[in-house]
Amino acid sequence: MTALLPGLLTGLGLIIAIGAQNAFVLRQGLQRHHIGLVVAICALSDAVLITAGVAGVGAVVREHETALTALKWVGAAYLVGFGLMSLWRARTAQSLRPADRDGRSWRVVAATTLALTWLNPHVYLDTVLMLGSIANQHGDPGRWWFAVGAVLGSVLWFTGLGYGARSVSHLAAQPSTWRALDVVIGVVMIALALRLLTS
Repeated sequence: MTALLPGLLTGLGLIIAIGAQNAFVLRQGLQRHHIGLVVAICALSDAVLITAGVAGVGAVVREHETALTALKWVGAAYLVGFGLMSLWRARTAQSLRPADRDGRSWRVVAATTLALTWLNPHVYLDTVLMLGSIANQHGDPGRWWFAVGAVLGSVLWFTGLGYGARSVSHLAAQPSTWRALDVVIGVVMIALALRLLTS
């Protein structure tokens, strides 16, 4: 039980860093578009990855560097494409009210969320390898309490980010907000892709 708080804090520390997934959750939250689905996919994916890491899958992943290298290139290509689309979207001023939607079906939103989560090699390095290694230092049953804390941190973060975006949804009525957000998302995505390829 004493490992729950360290798990919560470590999980939050790794998840809160700005990244492709967080930027997408924020955008969906501002649009109020399929946000429950997005939050659920992100939190459940983290739960699966954290559990796998604590169960020892991290050691297996570490031994298969070829798979991580392939994932790195696929993930980088996806991030660049997503980033370029965001920058292209920023060229056109848009004004969205909370009730507005971007026209994407729940299937497209779900597929995008899954891709941004599972095609990111850093997810495996941070969530599976790092969290798994730290958790296993707590022994049994401490490592599982650590995992519970990390999963709780993920649920709290994505729920807060997705639904908390609604509290600033009045900014969505301003075209400059969306232009700035799309530029930031585009730059972050491309920067993450470059970091992936050079790490």
